[in-house]
Amino acid sequence: MRIGSGVDFHQMVVGRDLWIGGIKIPHSKGALGHSDADVLLHAICDALLGALCLGDIGVHFPDTSGEFKNIDSKILLERVYALITYEGYKVINIDTTLCLQAPKIKPYIAQMQEAIAAILHIGIRDISIKATTTETMGFVGREEGLIAYATVLLAKAEQQSL
Repeated sequence: MRIGSGVDFHQMVVGRDLWIGGIKIPHSKGALGHSDADVLLHAICDALLGALCLGDIGVHFPDTSGEFKNIDSKILLERVYALITYEGYKVINIDTTLCLQAPKIKPYIAQMQEAIAAILHIGIRDISIKATTTETMGFVGREEGLIAYATVLLAKAEQQSL
């Protein structure tokens, strides 16, 4: 069994789409980044890579590479999943927390779980997505940015699930 944790931050700006958990969410601002800036998928990628000591998302998908400019982060997660399976591991479960003042993401959680589950070949009940505000404090509270945290549990593929 291996545990990994990941965190990602992105600025919120006018003129960008807001992608969270592989889902485009209607909002007046979007996340700024080299890729589609999906903060949740990036945190999950980092948690998966960290669990197996494989570096981080920047090592595998550098923001200096044109190959990854505006890339759909679901593709990045697919590539990380391929690395995990190559190493002989499977995902047991994922626990995540989003920190954002707006928009409310509760209406989109089931869609996010479905998108992530399809890529990682796990059930939607194996993916926890929670959200909180910062009560209008700090850059998140001012809607200048958002944060995602992820924790994952991996097991050798031949082991039984818990």
